[in-house]
Amino acid sequence: MKTIDELLHEGVEGKRVFVRADLNVPLDGTTITDDGRIRAVVPTVKALADAGARVVVASHLGRPKGAPDPAFSLAPAAARLGELLGADVAFATDTVGDSATETVAGLGNGQVAVLENLRFNPGETSKDDAERGAFADRLAALADLYVGDGFGAVHRKHASVYDLPARLPHAAGYLIATEVGVLKKLTDDVKRPYAVALGGAKVSDKLGVIDHLLERADRILIGGGMAYTFLKAQGHEVGISLLQEDQVPVVQEYLARAKERGVEFVLPVDVLVSPEFPDLKTKAPANPTTVAADAIPADEEGLDIGPETRKLYASKLADAATVFWNGPMGVFEHPDYAEGTKAVAQALVDSPAFTVVGGGDSAAAVRILGFDENAFGHISTGGGASLEYLEGKTLPGLAALED
Repeated sequence: MKTIDELLHEGVEGKRVFVRADLNVPLDGTTITDDGRIRAVVPTVKALADAGARVVVASHLGRPKGAPDPAFSLAPAAARLGELLGADVAFATDTVGDSATETVAGLGNGQVAVLENLRFNPGETSKDDAERGAFADRLAALADLYVGDGFGAVHRKHASVYDLPARLPHAAGYLIATEVGVLKKLTDDVKRPYAVALGGAKVSDKLGVIDHLLERADRILIGGGMAYTFLKAQGHEVGISLLQEDQVPVVQEYLARAKERGVEFVLPVDVLVSPEFPDLKTKAPANPTTVAADAIPADEEGLDIGPETRKLYASKLADAATVFWNGPMGVFEHPDYAEGTKAVAQALVDSPAFTVVGGGDSAAAVRILGFDENAFGHISTGGGASLEYLEGKTLPGLAALED
């Protein structure tokens, strides 16, 4: 895989460089609530601009239906990128139309432009190779070189991620190089003990990575909504907690495999429960109660791991040499259910291990809960991409960057 440093060494002055970034940031109206993904691409964009390239940044945001939707405009992200670069950033109000053509044509050496949301064009996400290829052809007309740096999208077979690199000389940006390097430390050259903490809502989202980790991890800690399917698999009452009943047999199989292989599965010993889901807008007090994990009332819902589980999980992470964490331990967006996620994050901060936060809600939680990002070994920008890499899948966006 060619690196951006090789590209810079060959010279990019005066050349139009298409940077596929991941500017898919959370918005409250037009206000960015977490700019982590924008900050992550700044080193690549700045290096190209400083070398005299004419930088064309493109990304998706949200899931518009293949047509323009003001709610998903990248204009706020473009403005924030300009602030972080300390330079004016032009903004094209379309992807391959007149505005994009004129905006790119108007760039001087060292200047940067951002195109409007790629998913405003149906060709970006089309499953039809011809339609996707036609959109990639139009994008290719805007550039001389391609740099892939949107790690959060590399598991998608989309036009700007998969088809466009085949049409232009290409290289991996700094972010993708860093992300892949980190993931190799979790797969190819793992320092042990290797502990994994998995949370989030649905166990079905994590089955593939659990299957893969059963061959590699020494210890797997389970929290979040997915924990209740595991507790059910052990025969416990889970009340009205989030449950994927159809996944219980698979979970039982995984628990049996873990026992055979000597992989330690660690499940909650106590949980916070309530008969009602908390109001995440007003953050009104929820007044949860703590119960043993095998004594959840039939009419209540588990919403976070309890205090004894927090201590248990911290102890299980303390002696690890490598830790991967993906998924919150509870409904961390509400202060009454944030302590479990906070405890796992703090355990990673306190650990001398190489610690990786696997993107998505975990990365958001780190920032929302006020942790210093530099206290972790690495915070990924792509939760889904990280999980699929750890499952051993071929990621289209990475395959496309290989020579």
